[in-house]
Amino acid sequence: MICLFFLAILAFAVSTVSGGGAGLMLMPVLALLLPGAQVPAALSIGTAVSSLSRIALFWRSIRWRVVGWFLPAALPAAALGAWLLSRFEPIYVKLILGLFLTANLPLLFLRPRPAPARDQAAIRPVFLLLLGAGVGLLSGFTGAVGVAFNRFYLRLNLQKSEIVATRAFNEVFLHLLKIVLYGMFGLLTDRSIMAGAIVAVAAVVASWIMRHLIHHVADHHFRHASTIAMVGAGVVMLATAVPAVLTRHDAGLRFVNEEQEREMQAYWGLHAVAMAWNARSGFVLEKRLDPAHLKLRYQRMLPPTPAGATISSIEKFERIDREGLEIHYIQGHRQWSQQVMAED
Repeated sequence: MICLFFLAILAFAVSTVSGGGAGLMLMPVLALLLPGAQVPAALSIGTAVSSLSRIALFWRSIRWRVVGWFLPAALPAAALGAWLLSRFEPIYVKLILGLFLTANLPLLFLRPRPAPARDQAAIRPVFLLLLGAGVGLLSGFTGAVGVAFNRFYLRLNLQKSEIVATRAFNEVFLHLLKIVLYGMFGLLTDRSIMAGAIVAVAAVVASWIMRHLIHHVADHHFRHASTIAMVGAGVVMLATAVPAVLTRHDAGLRFVNEEQEREMQAYWGLHAVAMAWNARSGFVLEKRLDPAHLKLRYQRMLPPTPAGATISSIEKFERIDREGLEIHYIQGHRQWSQQVMAED
């Protein structure tokens, strides 16, 4: 909990300069303390208090026209996202968002450009309604993805304090609504409330510190920090989403080092491919086949199954000169395999 407090101060201080991302930075830490479905609830408590503190500190910088068109679309979309969270795992959304955010990496190596002229199309009601709906839906579903929309806020060509204040006012209502909905859906527990309270106190401390520092940050540094936050958030999302997806689908890589053979396997559920090497056959490509859906040419290659035995798995192998099947049998506690070469 002490580590969470100081890491939260650092995360919210960085997010003030970078335009968001504190929630995504804290997700892996909270995931060590809470069940996965309770992490968004704890984040919403902390980020709601953070938004309230930023509103109090930067009240005069709020752009009310942006707020007026953003919230009407964001609130119902957030309710839909919270409802989806109670019924589906958002891991695939996190995976896609992680890839999207990480794709901003090349922008870190480009020369900073002068701030563009105000984009009139970006402040039209339709744009702001779509922005609100997108932020609301993904925020309700994953807990914190505001940083994914930094590029759209930057298109409005707001000042640093205006972005911080306007985003805070837009998002505080989202977080308060999500807290109520998470409570209704049983995602608020004593542990998640405690963790959220620690994050909230840290967020207030960070807001007070950054109030005195943000005006010393150059505009191009602010935009660069925003890009860093997006890439960093994408890396965090991928780091949490990829292992979960692999575990769910029984997928991954495996290296087998035996005395006679070395093999690298890639598998996804019932599907698997491998590259093996041994002194006798050289390099061999192998692929696991589904015995229930064999192609006709492979069915014709199968020898009669020994009496009392069943086929446990079938692998197709390809060498430089020919291909064949390796059939694995099981009979009681006995297991063995047989290779059948394809006709030339």
